[in-house]
Amino acid sequence: MGRAVIAGLGTAHPPSVSQGEMWERFFSGYYAGGRRGLAERIFANSGVRTRQAAVSPLLEDISDWSTERRMRRYQVEAMPLAKEAVGRALTEAGVAADEVGLFAVCSCTGYATPGIDILLARDLGMAPSLQRLFVGHMGCYAALPGLGTAADFVAARERPALLLCAELTSLHIQPSDPRADIQQIVSHALFSDAAAAVVLTPSETPRGYAVSDVIALTDTTTAGHMTWDVTDLGFRMGLSAQVPNVLSVHVRAMIDDLLARNGLTIGEVDGWAVHPGGPKILDVVQERLGLADEAMTASREVLAAYGNCSSPTVLLVLDALRRRPVPPRRVVLMAFGPGLTLYGVLLETA
Repeated sequence: MGRAVIAGLGTAHPPSVSQGEMWERFFSGYYAGGRRGLAERIFANSGVRTRQAAVSPLLEDISDWSTERRMRRYQVEAMPLAKEAVGRALTEAGVAADEVGLFAVCSCTGYATPGIDILLARDLGMAPSLQRLFVGHMGCYAALPGLGTAADFVAARERPALLLCAELTSLHIQPSDPRADIQQIVSHALFSDAAAAVVLTPSETPRGYAVSDVIALTDTTTAGHMTWDVTDLGFRMGLSAQVPNVLSVHVRAMIDDLLARNGLTIGEVDGWAVHPGGPKILDVVQERLGLADEAMTASREVLAAYGNCSSPTVLLVLDALRRRPVPPRRVVLMAFGPGLTLYGVLLETA
């Protein structure tokens, strides 16, 4: 079998607002109790400079909305964002919507049936024979198993595949509580909205990154460190301060394994797209892999400009890397999420 090549990548974002404005105009009053000082420090040290929200708390406070109401709003807001990202990816790839053989969608922030996979396929004129896959509740690492599955389809069927990651974390602001735990404060300081889409085509395509390999590692002994619970008032994030420590234990061995089985070493990789789950996550990965500051620049810049957008974020970093004056020849993508799960993908120029 041949390899699948990333022939097109498109992104889309809601309107942007500065982290300082988000704090001053909403969250400073939201955490008016004894946690205000702590929350302010967390917001200031989050590594986020600007962020995007399809449902901005500066315009409407939805923290007391029911989950049903949030899910109805998800469909309204997700469709135009997703359509923009998909349209850009298809255009860049030179692939018509009705040529797509598999449409995979990753999202953990909204659910409905018919979902955005069905509605987008209808609106964009995809074929009735289109195969669809919806990946839900994997969280921040979902783009990478999605990418691997889409690549396998392309290699096996020799037909294009489309991957969409669309997240509206702004729909899940939790009710104000002066006793709010640190995990909720961190979540409110980091998360943002975005959509990213990737078109993969058979390896005969003369441009783009080929998907060479995919690796995963899950440490179920730490499953409680990262959670995403459905409550009556939206989805609630649980995010332990121990997550960076768990990554520190596993990330080097996983990446060494991925590279070794492809005859490579860390020094032979010139592009690193690390999911910016937060500054400490990036610090740990950099230290354990022995990477120079320059290797982490794209990940830190995406965190600063867009925040943590969950599943699309690692694709935003890849987009930043490929737009450099001299794009890297080899890229390792890494993302982390519930499980605790680590995923890695090796990309090489086709």
